[in-house]
This record gives sequence, structure tokens and C-alpha cells, in this order.
Amino acid sequence: MKMQHILAVSAFALLAACSQPAADKTPAADAAATAPVELKAPAGVYVMDPTHASLQWSIGHNTISNYTARFNKFDAKITLDPANLANSTVEVSIDPTSVDANYPGDYTGTHAATGFKSWSEDIARNKNFLNAGAFPQITFKSTKVELTGPRTAKVTGDLTFLGVTKPVTLDATFNGEIEKHPFMQVPTLGFAAEGKFKRSDFGMAVGPVGDETTIRFDGEFLQQVAPAAAAPAA
Repeated sequence: MKMQHILAVSAFALLAACSQPAADKTPAADAAATAPVELKAPAGVYVMDPTHASLQWSIGHNTISNYTARFNKFDAKITLDPANLANSTVEVSIDPTSVDANYPGDYTGTHAATGFKSWSEDIARNKNFLNAGAFPQITFKSTKVELTGPRTAKVTGDLTFLGVTKPVTLDATFNGEIEKHPFMQVPTLGFAAEGKFKRSDFGMAVGPVGDETTIRFDGEFLQQVAPAAAAPAA
């Protein structure tokens, strides 16, 4: 009897599943599922909030791990066209001397021959690495924005690094928006982006660490509001 009861319940569950209406597979439903999110934010320029942003990079190390560091000084700007997101643009500038490797060891004790006081300074100023003395800025300027989903896009642009400019594509994600920042009282957007490039393409020598570099950005952008016009003189 127990086995008959189990079979009866199973048959009922199968019939119930079969009787459910099929998911809407119409073209209209597909279009709605892939349509870009409608932004409420007004068109204009949005500048990065440096207190809520991070920029990290990582490369393979000795083929067994990923070595990760970050930049502490960088800036980004989005010119937003909410009616046609593909017309939006992104600009980024990075100070290579701000690289932070978070090296806990006695660098001067183990690397005295380099002449640098820290691993971060070595990465920033060594001619074999970022060579910030000769190239004091790293920049990225978008040339194309291609929507890939309701909240995602491929952002292709010109990366200028070590004096060489080459195209790099980032996978960007729109994380959300708020009508008014709690302190700044302006529309605010949140984005993340990640991409890869080979540092040898920009002329950097490749040693015991990997060639492919992964970069990741997370941050918030505040609407840039023009200063109020001065009142006319009486």
C-alpha cells in the first residue's frame, strides 16, 4: 500500500507539472528580457566618487597564483546618454605612482640593490615596470559601447600605457542608481568593469610573472552639476 501511495503521489505531481502553462516564449517576452534597463538618471557628465571606488590589477605569478595590487589615485568620468546608452562615453586616468602592492616584508633588507624603498615604489618607478618617471599617466578613453544585456555592455577604448596606445575591451555592469546621493543630493550611478590585456603588447618585458593582466574597477559616479550663475550686480 505504501508503494502504491508513493506512485499515486508521483503521478499526480507529474500531471500537475504538465498542466502548468508554458513559459512565455514570444518575441515580445524575449525582447523584454533582454531590453536595457531604463535609467532614470538625467543625461550629462558623471564624475567618480573617489571615496567609493577601487581599481585593482592582477597577473599570474610563478604559474601557481594570481598576484594582485591596486591603484590609490585615479579618476573616471562618464558622459551619459540614457536615451541611447551606446552613445555614452567613459574616460579614465591613473597615477602610476599610486600603485599599492601591500608588501609586508623587509623590502630594503632583501632588495637593497634595487635602490627603491618599497616594492610599491619599485613597481611604480622601475623602467622595467610602470616607469612613472617617463610615463606619469595611464589613460583609457572609450570608442565604442555595445550593449550585451539589460545591465551589461562591452566598452572598447584606447588604453595608453608606457607611451603605447592599443584597443582594450572591458565587460561593464550597471549595478544601479539612486535619485539623490544621501550627502551630495545629486543622481548617482554604480558601475563595475573588468578586462584583460597583455602587458607585452605595450612593450613591458615579461619575466617570472604572467603576461596577461586583469583589471577590475568598482565605483560610484555623481552627477556633475554646473555652478550656479552669479547674481547680476545691482
